[in-house]
Amino acid sequence: MPEFRFPVIAHGGDYNPDQWLDRPDVLEQDVALMREAHCNLMSVGIFAWSALEPREGEYSFAWLRGVLDRLHAAGVSVLLATPSGARPAWMSRKYPEVLRVENGHRNFHGGRENHCYTSPVYRAFVTRMNTRLAGEFGAHPAVVGWHISNEYCGECHCELCQNAFRTWLQKRYGSLDALNKAWNATFWSHNYTEWSQIESPAPHGENAVQGLALDWKRFVSYQSIDFYKWERDCVRELAPKAEFTVNMMYRFNDINYFDFAKEIDVASWDNYP
Repeated sequence: MPEFRFPVIAHGGDYNPDQWLDRPDVLEQDVALMREAHCNLMSVGIFAWSALEPREGEYSFAWLRGVLDRLHAAGVSVLLATPSGARPAWMSRKYPEVLRVENGHRNFHGGRENHCYTSPVYRAFVTRMNTRLAGEFGAHPAVVGWHISNEYCGECHCELCQNAFRTWLQKRYGSLDALNKAWNATFWSHNYTEWSQIESPAPHGENAVQGLALDWKRFVSYQSIDFYKWERDCVRELAPKAEFTVNMMYRFNDINYFDFAKEIDVASWDNYP
């Protein structure tokens, strides 16, 4: 695993120039203010998918290259982000399976981290976006590392995730007898006789079998990290020397950060004082 190195203490923050593409004067002022504040490292493009692919298959990278060129000329380095934390509306409407299912209902488009980590469709879109970004900017002199997605969190209860959960359980326990024993499933007569009977914990379903609840949390953590690795490896294929970070959150226990840390080069922490 490569070791992330930066020659001085990094000082900067998230930068979203895609929100000001109609104001080149603002973008110029941004760089001037960065220099005045002695900023030397910015995360760029975290939520930029709709600016990078405004319509399916129509990519727009010229604005991002201009931003990177401008920052590099000003002595500001970049952690280039993959934009999977929030996808464009056209994708949600045409491919609804990319949206999460919660409480038995598929979410509407909106928010962030509202995507299914299991969806092959979403993973295909992420693959295309990340490989294009890596091909375009993997060797750009401003880019010193990659910021993968944004604050991994949340869970999806769609049928794709239910099936992936059952497969994960089969690998973990090997048999339903072993699972029933581990979960003490005789409680309230909850013994399972087929893998297809197992469903994720839900307020309108099973929420009293603690073994199920714990293993679901373990699975969500596993699937979240697996999605990160998918993203990372898409970039690494075209940028083999790339180094990676994700922005973690203080006292967030929905993902096993000890497992996550094994897959990144430097841990980043979002501080909410």
